[in-house]
Parts: sequence; structure tokens; C-alpha cells
Amino acid sequence: MKTEVNRKQIMFYVWTGLAYTLLWVLVDLGNNEESPGARLLNNIWRGIYITFINFIFFEYMLPYIQRKRASVIFNILIGIFLVWVQLMLCTFLLYAWRAIGIGLHIYTSLREFRSVNEGVGYGAPAGIFSLLFFGLIKHIYDYQKLKAHAQKLRIEKQEAELNYLKSQTNPHFLFNTLNNIYSLAKDKSDLAPESIVQLSKILRFMLYEAGGEYISIEQELKIIDDYIALEKLRYDDSLHINFNYDVEDLKQAIPPLLLMPLVENAFKHGAAETRHEPFVNIHLSVSNRQLFLLVKNSMEEGEEASKVKENIGLSNLRRQLQLLYTDYNLSVQQSNSVFIASLKINLATHVNNQVYNNRR
Repeated sequence: MKTEVNRKQIMFYVWTGLAYTLLWVLVDLGNNEESPGARLLNNIWRGIYITFINFIFFEYMLPYIQRKRASVIFNILIGIFLVWVQLMLCTFLLYAWRAIGIGLHIYTSLREFRSVNEGVGYGAPAGIFSLLFFGLIKHIYDYQKLKAHAQKLRIEKQEAELNYLKSQTNPHFLFNTLNNIYSLAKDKSDLAPESIVQLSKILRFMLYEAGGEYISIEQELKIIDDYIALEKLRYDDSLHINFNYDVEDLKQAIPPLLLMPLVENAFKHGAAETRHEPFVNIHLSVSNRQLFLLVKNSMEEGEEASKVKENIGLSNLRRQLQLLYTDYNLSVQQSNSVFIASLKINLATHVNNQVYNNRR
């Protein structure tokens, strides 16, 4: 396994090394007030070395220890050896680095030692503490990176699923619309040309408007109007349609075709299958970013009230709501002759709320 180090990793060690040096400067000056300038320079000189050896240990030596090998014993032996090497770097080699600094007139000797072992013992706490300090900071840093990466993957997965659901919903919606036109053409109705005009409006919307993440509620209402106009061509005056809305801000943004599955369902699985006094009632209200859509449609009497089977449009809508909002409620219920679908959404709870607000 080849360990690659990028600029962000290098900057991580630079900033961690600065934090370590600053911490040790404060400790050193707190215990010894004399020669603050020399002590500052001494700690900077030591901090450079400490940062480098911890960079080597955590980015090269530790990954080498963790490599998969045929024998676990071999990993343990390598680990013991490299940890011993690191301890030598933090103690004896740190003392040698001090001597190099003195020779270059960078490090000021503020204390004389009677032996090398005494000098090593004096500087060892700073070196060994650096292992704990860098190790803890790196653990937190890697955990945050892993968490951010997992979050990114989760968002990408949800976006992919959402796009897939949209790719299912739009052809499904178009297929049902073409069925309406087919019914008129089959009956050789004079309304067939007008239905094609209405279809062209819907297609234009799907091609040029529905491809983005958001549209205004005003645009969503327009496509619902066009769809209702197309459905009216299939029925005579026996079908009663009531569509009304009360929206305080028509420019407010929502995902395209989010409301259409409930409207489409009312016609396809309600009015189209009702022989006596079919009706569709649609009411939409939006106030203080609270959206409420209520759709009622007739059903053929005698159907079992307990059997509420969700078609692809409703099941896709339910999943889209799960991916898009954190506060919503979609409920469907039916009696012997009426099917009721209600949808409540707190538009402020969009999962990508920052982008959502910018779009408004």
C-alpha cells in the first residue's frame, strides 16, 4: 500500500506542530520567566523536529505497521521495532537535535547537563508527549474526515436515488397522459387535436422546467391546470372537478412535479373507474411555509375500505418526501365511495435548506 500525502495532510501537521509549540512555550514560560526570547526560539527549533518525526511516524511508519501480511506475528515484530525507533527519535535524537541547534547558534543552552542520559531524560517528556498530542489530534481529524466522507456518500446516494425516482415518475406520468389521448383517438373524438396541444404544453414543461431541482409553486399550479384541462377532454359534464388554492407566495420554491402524483392518482384510479357521479376535489394551501394538499376523488361503491394499495406514483412520492424533507406527512384513506389523500409539508425542513433558501 503506497501512502500518498497531499497538501491538506502537510498543512494539518504544520498547524498541529504550531499548536504543540505554542502549548510548550506557554508551559516553559510559565515555569521560567527569564530569557523569554531564547526560550521561544528554543521551542520553535524543537517544534520543527517534533513535527517532522511525528509526520514520518503517523503517515509512513504507522501505515506500514498496519499493512496486511501473511503472519500477524510479523506485524507485531515490525510494530515493536518501529515504535522503539520512534521512541529513540523522541528522546536520544531529540537531544542530538538540540546539540545541532546549539552548534548552529539557533538553540540557546539555558541548562548544563552532567551526562547525555541526563540531557535525554530532561527532554524526553516533550518528545513522548508529542506522540500523545499528535496522535489524539490526528485521531479527531481522521474521524471528522471519515464522518464528512460518509455524509458525502450518503448525500450522493440519496441524490442518485432521488434522480432515479424522478426518472420513473416522469415517464409514468407521460404514459398515463398518452393513454388519455389514445382513448380520445380511439373514439375518433374531435377533441383529440386539442388534447395533443395540451400534451405539448406538458412536454414543454417536462423538458425545460422539470429538469432542475426547484420550480416555483406558480409553475407547479400551471402544470396541474394543464393536466386537469387534458383530463376534462376525456369526460363529459358528468365529471365534477373543483380545483382551488390559497398560496401566500407563488414564487416559493418546491421540487418539480412533487404534487402531481396525488392529482394524477385522483383521475386515473378514481374518476376513471367511477360509473356514477364521478368527482375530483383538489385544494392546496401554503402559509408560513406550511404546505397542505387535500385531494378527494370518487370511487366505485362496494370496494373494500381496508385495501389501500399504493401505485408506483404514490410509492415514489412517499420515498421522494423521505429524501427531501424531514417534516412531512402523507396519508391516504378510503371509504366505500371516496378516496382521500392529504399531504402536509413543512417547506422549511428541506434537507438542502441552504440551497433551497438561495433559490427563493
